[in-house]
Amino acid sequence: MISVHVENLDKLDWAAQQILDNLNPNRIVCFYGSMGSGKTTLIKSICKVLGVTDTVVSPTFALINEYTTGKGIPVYHFDFYRINKIEEVYDFGYEEYFYSNSGICLIEWPELIEELLPTEGVIKYKIDVNPDNSRTITQID
Repeated sequence: MISVHVENLDKLDWAAQQILDNLNPNRIVCFYGSMGSGKTTLIKSICKVLGVTDTVVSPTFALINEYTTGKGIPVYHFDFYRINKIEEVYDFGYEEYFYSNSGICLIEWPELIEELLPTEGVIKYKIDVNPDNSRTITQID
């Protein structure tokens, strides 16, 4: 279990590396946190550390964006904030992403699709906003 304190944006790449160092054998990474806690910003930093050169933006309306790391590994960025019913996730074929063992899945708002997450290969983090506006990123069960 890891917990990292991010005092400011200058420390974000370091925090992203800590998460990536904790990745194997997990390839699905879930980020829990309130609106504005920094989920998308952290995912941008993770992609940067992975060598993604594409523009990383939240896929709020598309549900998924696909990127490629500097080593050619696919990265799937999901944002489930706007789903109205679980069937929307079935419609785009989530199984191919979650169960194919190819690429890295980075998920915002996973609590909305919790029942669809695999029982193995998933790591979860909660992002808390502290009174001084710093963030604490903690691995959760």
